[in-house]
Amino acid sequence: MTGGSLGLRAGSYGSLPNIKNVIAGGGRLLHSKSFGSVRKNPIIMLSGSREKERSLPSIWYRYLGRRKFSMLLLVAFAVLVFVLGSFVVNKESNSPNVDQRIGTMSMAHYINATRNEASRILGRRNRQKGGDGNRFQASVSKGANHPCANFTFPPPPPPHLRRIGPRPCPVCYLPVDQAIASMPSSPSESPVLHNLTYVHDENPIKTEPHGGSDFGGYPSLKQRNDSFDIKESMVVHCGFVKGSKPGHQTGFDFDESDLAELQQFHEIIVASAIFGNYDLIQQPRNISEEAKRNVPFYMFIDEETEAYMKNRSMLDSSKRVGLWRIIVIHNVPYSDSRRNGKVPKLLLHRIFPNIRYSIWIDGKLQLVVDPYQILERFLWRQNANFAISRHYRRFDVFVEAEANKAAGKYDNSSIDAQVDFYRTEGLTPYSEAKLPIISDVPEGCVLIKEHIPITNLFTCLWFNEVDRFTSRDQLSFGIVRDKIMAKVDWHINMFLDCERRNFVIQAYHRDLLEHMPPPVAVIRHPPALPNIITRERNQGKKIPRHGKDRRSGSRHHHKASAGNRESNFF
Repeated sequence: MTGGSLGLRAGSYGSLPNIKNVIAGGGRLLHSKSFGSVRKNPIIMLSGSREKERSLPSIWYRYLGRRKFSMLLLVAFAVLVFVLGSFVVNKESNSPNVDQRIGTMSMAHYINATRNEASRILGRRNRQKGGDGNRFQASVSKGANHPCANFTFPPPPPPHLRRIGPRPCPVCYLPVDQAIASMPSSPSESPVLHNLTYVHDENPIKTEPHGGSDFGGYPSLKQRNDSFDIKESMVVHCGFVKGSKPGHQTGFDFDESDLAELQQFHEIIVASAIFGNYDLIQQPRNISEEAKRNVPFYMFIDEETEAYMKNRSMLDSSKRVGLWRIIVIHNVPYSDSRRNGKVPKLLLHRIFPNIRYSIWIDGKLQLVVDPYQILERFLWRQNANFAISRHYRRFDVFVEAEANKAAGKYDNSSIDAQVDFYRTEGLTPYSEAKLPIISDVPEGCVLIKEHIPITNLFTCLWFNEVDRFTSRDQLSFGIVRDKIMAKVDWHINMFLDCERRNFVIQAYHRDLLEHMPPPVAVIRHPPALPNIITRERNQGKKIPRHGKDRRSGSRHHHKASAGNRESNFF
């Protein structure tokens, strides 16, 4: 039932349809035609019982009065609408056993620039195959029996109705219990690579003029190139090169009590981080009881953020803030807070060596969909082991680099040096020749990952690029992915950014929130009550009455006043 149908009113508000042809006479409602003859027709006498049945509405009308009769009709109409609405809702809720979340956007207005580009490329490709290029269907790898197999996106709106900027779009999720039941019982197979270990070096030395850090171990260009030669067993740089284990005298250190917890086995974890006191903790919403019991939520913070939270009594000895378990980092390896945030983002498999799945969200994001539903939708249903959303507007690394320079995201000369290096390695602007890969630029604030050797290698090598070049991980994502895919049969599920915006909500950074003016309080005054003419106002005044009004007396006035009081009450 639409909102428009709820706003419809009965046109007469309970008035009789042919009221101008009805007059009052002898306490009955008679049509004017009946005054033409005085004798009653025998046929009319035989149908007396029918006339009595027809006169029942007029008896109710005379007994209740016009306003109460109108109110009775409205109540009957409301009951009818409620019954029909309940029937429709029950029918719809029982048909597809799925949960379709639309977020904060109308289905007709979610199309964004990336969507239009996907429409252009995929539409032309489908038309070449004889398909319908205007119909977008969510990819489902579990067969036609999946409850979301027939879920489709709405068609793009006409140009004059399109809204500028990114918007969430509908996503078909399974109910939590069905999502849990669809979790694979065994890990996915890692192509070619089966045994992955990591470089340990207590005294790393920088031998080349390129970037790098003690934390990353300064891998040489030869070591970098060798790491893309996928073999069954490999040893690669992957941060934490010092110390006996990650987090213990490695330059990204945890408390001893936290180290023991990080070694525990978990099927699924959700992780995030705030460094440099840059964001405010966002509490997840719509989390099932199963996830609250079985899925830990870890928030990594540095000492600066810890001091801020303690000063505002947000953090105590329990190290818990809502659902988040706080992990404090000591001896951060970089002076750049954003680069420090890349350590837990890309190296979760080193911090948590005994987990199967992880969902990473940036500190500015609020999770609003259950983790089981997210994993089912973007990994298990797609037979994928790594998922990330594509950028909502840009899909070319060179265009992304220029946008980063224009926005002052990083030093321009460093961005140019990184992109020029990738160009010498064969990186070209994105074109249709890369299909079915539809983008080289991710929106990297959410990573959905199964922890198997090939995905762990991917995030290791991606981190090495962030350690060597700029911290803008969107620039290095494509080159690492393409080099691995050139060696093994492996793919990444790059889903639409509007789908990502369906399960996370982006908040402002803390510094922006603190400088925002407080919201202006809007005081809404109730509408003035209608003036009710009472008898006291007209005391001492004689109101002339003529004709029909004089015969009705003051009884009509009392009824009108009572009717106004009843309408004000409702």
